[in-house]
Amino acid sequence: MKNNKINYTTALTHSGVFHADDVFSAALLKILNPDITISRVFKVPDIVPDDTIVFDIGFGHFDHHQKAAEIRNNGVKYAAFGLLWRKLGHLLVSKANIDKFDQSFVQAIDLADNGGDINPMTAAISSFAPNWDDPDQDMDAAFFKAVDFALDVLQRDFARLNSAERAEEEVTTALWSSDGDIVILDRFVPWQEILIPSTAKFVVFPSLRGGYNAQAIPTVHGGRDQKIPFPAEWAGAGTDVLQAIIPGMTFCHPGRFMVAATTLEAAVNACNIAINN
Repeated sequence: MKNNKINYTTALTHSGVFHADDVFSAALLKILNPDITISRVFKVPDIVPDDTIVFDIGFGHFDHHQKAAEIRNNGVKYAAFGLLWRKLGHLLVSKANIDKFDQSFVQAIDLADNGGDINPMTAAISSFAPNWDDPDQDMDAAFFKAVDFALDVLQRDFARLNSAERAEEEVTTALWSSDGDIVILDRFVPWQEILIPSTAKFVVFPSLRGGYNAQAIPTVHGGRDQKIPFPAEWAGAGTDVLQAIIPGMTFCHPGRFMVAATTLEAAVNACNIAINN
């Protein structure tokens, strides 16, 4: 995570009932400045200091209740969370991941806050609010509990996005240095995003159990069909049979998409045999 802080020391948002929009907005600001003071108010003061950011209230830059509220090109109306993410997302993730996270996460929050369907995340945030007959009706305390939950969700998602990007860089480098058919990784990293659309047929990487795994690359994300499967006669065969074919090959999955071997050479040989089969 980039961990760039913002200069705002105070934030203002609306009081009363809260929703995922203002909760995730507050969580985003707390990630960028853990020391920020967030106050819930019914009215924005006439004069707002420069170190104060206002969201989801007051018809300002990060509100969406005015008639001229902004709408994305795909028709999804911005809410406060989307407006803040568009402005501040670059402090946490890359440009590509700004757009990816907006599409995969932010837009669902914005859509629900603008009258669209409730989704599991917005429902989870709503569950923090007191029930009508709870003896404790402290809405502000409930809001900040929800913010802590949302902050954890965002931190995990940002870490995942940045991790995936680092993996893509590592796999891309390995692909460039490969023979075009077999990509050898120095360690296991998620490889699907880069290798499935490529011309590569197999990927080889160290196994957590020791030795190496060779995996046939599928034709599509989530698909069961491989570009080139391992030979049918290997599928589910005993170790003695496999060792007679390639010394060091110890296992071939019945689905023909994965081979285990004791050495890198054996794993690569299994791929080459499958290519030339």
